[in-house]
Amino acid sequence: MKKTIPVLAAALAALASSLGAQTAAPPHLERRGAATQLIVDGRPFLVLGGELANTASSSPEYMAPVWPRLARMNLNTVLVGVSWALTEPVEGSYDFSLVDQALESARANHLHVIPIWFGSWKNGISSFVPEWVKVNERRFPRVQIRGGKSIEVLSTLSDANCAADLRAYAAFLRHLRAADGAQHTAVMIQLENEVGILGDSRDRSPAAEAAYAGPVPAELMASLEGNPHLRVALHDRWEAAGRKSAGSWEQVFGAAAPSAPGQPPPLATDEIFMAWHYARYMDRLAAAGKAEYPLPVFTNTWIIQPEDKGPGDYPSGGPEPHVLDIWRAGAPHIDLNAPDIYLPNFTEWVAHFNLNGNTLFVPESRGDAAGVANAFYAIGRHRALGYSPFGIDNPGRLLVLRPDANQAVSGDVANLPLPQGYALLREMAPAILDAQSRDAISAVSLTAAGRQSEVVALGDFNVNVDLRRNLRNPSQVPAFGYALIIGISPSEYVIAGSDVQVTFSPNTPGPPIAGLARVESGRFVDGRWVPLRVLNGDDILLDYHLDRAAAANQSGSGLKFMGDAPTVQRVKLYRYR
Repeated sequence: MKKTIPVLAAALAALASSLGAQTAAPPHLERRGAATQLIVDGRPFLVLGGELANTASSSPEYMAPVWPRLARMNLNTVLVGVSWALTEPVEGSYDFSLVDQALESARANHLHVIPIWFGSWKNGISSFVPEWVKVNERRFPRVQIRGGKSIEVLSTLSDANCAADLRAYAAFLRHLRAADGAQHTAVMIQLENEVGILGDSRDRSPAAEAAYAGPVPAELMASLEGNPHLRVALHDRWEAAGRKSAGSWEQVFGAAAPSAPGQPPPLATDEIFMAWHYARYMDRLAAAGKAEYPLPVFTNTWIIQPEDKGPGDYPSGGPEPHVLDIWRAGAPHIDLNAPDIYLPNFTEWVAHFNLNGNTLFVPESRGDAAGVANAFYAIGRHRALGYSPFGIDNPGRLLVLRPDANQAVSGDVANLPLPQGYALLREMAPAILDAQSRDAISAVSLTAAGRQSEVVALGDFNVNVDLRRNLRNPSQVPAFGYALIIGISPSEYVIAGSDVQVTFSPNTPGPPIAGLARVESGRFVDGRWVPLRVLNGDDILLDYHLDRAAAANQSGSGLKFMGDAPTVQRVKLYRYR
């Protein structure tokens, strides 16, 4: 009889857990202290993601060996495309079998998913719309550019376009709630993909021309007038045009200036116009979807490239930083606007998006070793919800970022840089999420070609992070290095990083030099720090003389992080003269 008691207790606990999961709120965003966090089953959740190739999920046979490999790579979330064309091949008739297979496979491998609704637009183009939409241009009008030419982009000025996409998207969310409302496998939704017009600065169809000549909507004007923190580009454009409270688009935001010979004209007003109409169209979809199943919704942005001369070279009207105030006014049901960043100046771009209450998430970026640095930086410096490189089903892309990468990966995929970085972030996630809410976290990303050192003030000390120096050749530094810093107390820190060295200096009154009272290398297990070694001697002696260290109010010791894979150390400091 005694032996059955633990079995009965375990069964009751399992039943209670199951009932709790069924009654728990759906995944949602919640402000917790200093950070907005994704809450899944009542607890903060850090997305360690990867996005599949656009059509990978359309083939269960292709995906069968991929799902367990993704779990082996230490992901906890997979971004999965959901095609409108495959979901509604016949108008009004829906097929969600591919969605169900993705949910089942994710659960079998203990993964979450973020569905990407490839509806009206993907990379600005309407390529994922059903055939019955494509062939009926009269019913579903397209964007027209200069010269009256139609392009393969559904017009935002068409109620029929929006209504058709909305019905399918709402049906998808209705099905998702029925199929996953208890399990919470899906944690967020990406709505469309890199929207905006390529080839011109705005839609020039008859409906768009009439709207452009008409008044700026009163709700947009009210939002501008009530926002004391407008981003500089939008604020200056409005001010230069006289800060009018009403008028046509060009009266409020200014007419296009004459173009220089051989140069495109400045077309900022066109981009503002398109941003508003994309935002309104997508807000209607987001609202309808949330009425069915209120998961967090985000957009993703094809960011401006160095060679772009103006809107239309990049998707005009997409949620670029300089028009995010337009998007936030026009799409209140969209929770955040996220950047796709493949450019090397990652730190600059995430700063552009993490402003004015826009919570950061990075749905597409690098997946190689530099991508690990990006993940640590976004999560630590900007309290990002998470990070996700593109093409995660092709491990070759995790070695080097190339559009045509299809390299064979030998050995265990868990030994690639991204899985190694995710392994450490995964075990540190409880500490990271706690530190985000306490405003006790930061991060540094350094490069040999750019900034090689940075100082972060946290607690009672400045944390001085430098690229790791070579003992025999101090001028030799690695290509890049990074560190994520968590304040445990005013004088105690957990730091994770790669290819950096870290020293400390006081930033409060008292003895001027910081010393290392105790340094441990270790790991986190179930959110608890477990020390593995107490470091001293050569493990903490840095490559400079004690006299130079003392002159900088530093000791001759510090933390060293090698470059093979990120590691974590815990340090307690003291002060002396």
